[in-house]
Order: sequence, then structure tokens, then C-alpha cells
Amino acid sequence: MSKPKSSSVEHRSDGSQPWLHQKGRVIQEFGTVKQFPVALSMDTRLYSCQRLNKVLADTRILHDLYKKYHWLMRGATFYQLHLLLDKHADEQLELIDTVAERVQTLGGVAIGDPRHVAEITTVPRPPDGVEEVPAMLSRLLEAHELILTECHDAAARTQEMGDDGTNDILVSDVVRTNELQAWFVAEHLVDTPLVHA
Repeated sequence: MSKPKSSSVEHRSDGSQPWLHQKGRVIQEFGTVKQFPVALSMDTRLYSCQRLNKVLADTRILHDLYKKYHWLMRGATFYQLHLLLDKHADEQLELIDTVAERVQTLGGVAIGDPRHVAEITTVPRPPDGVEEVPAMLSRLLEAHELILTECHDAAARTQEMGDDGTNDILVSDVVRTNELQAWFVAEHLVDTPLVHA
């Protein structure tokens, strides 16, 4: 590999000058899997990575919605929802890492660039401004339901194909977390009196 040229700095192999502005060739294309010794066929791993990357893209959008709405919360329940939405965002962030690492474990390429995420997600884009609180909560619930629908189908298919690890992550982590979070958010949309029956 030839060394980068610079007119202002002389590079030495024993110096502390970082090699800046490097460009490299792509060594694995998105949507491919490399051979890994995980006792699953190439076709199974490719399928699982495709499904996982879809879940990953939607989960990244859901995480960002939670952070946005955590900041933009309004009204009498501001404090409770501000804290709840931040907690849910943190839990979604854990799922993002879990799902991305599963893609890598299968020899695939986890979706990373937010512009690429925007191309793949099916979670509708919200307005750039601030909606009323019930609308924000409804958007969160719709995103949860999209992810859960995708996960139920993907979990069933990956189980049929013998990919127990992917099935376990989809069911034990993604489905259970999203179901619990959807419950917590949905209960904030119940119109019930606080002080009299």
C-alpha cells in the first residue's frame, strides 16, 4: 500500500503523526454474508441478516423517536413521560446493539449509516415540529406495532430455518421489550379521571 503524500508534513513510520483522509475499498458489501463456522447455511444466514437489518433500521428510528419525544414532552404529565421515554430510549439502544451484533455474528453487515436506515425503515416520518402529546405517543405505539409485526414473522421464519439464535433474540429481546414498552405507553392514552369515579 502506498503512503499518502503531504506537502506540509513528512510522514515517518516511527512518528506519531496519524494517517489522515484515508479512503479504502469496500471489503464486504451490505446484503452479503461471509462464511462463518456457526453451523448455519449461507442461505439461512443471509435471510436472517436481511430480516435483522430491517428490524435494526426500524428500531433505530424508534429509538430516535423516543429521544425526540423525551425532549419535546409537554403538559401535566411532562415529568413522568420525560423519564419514561428516556428509559425506553435506553432500552431500545440496547436492542440496537444486540441486533447489530447478531448480524455480525452471522457474517453479515449491520446497517449503520442513518441515511441508509432512512431508506430501509417503514416507520413513518413524523413532522419536524412538535405535535400534541397524544399524537407523539400514538406514533410510538404505531412504530412498536410495526416492529412487533415484523419480528413475529421473522421469528417464525428463522425458527423454521433452524436459526435458533436469531429466533431467540427476536422473541426474548425485541418482542418482549417492545410489548412491555407498548403497554406502558398505551396506558398513558387512557382517558380516566384521577380523583373521582
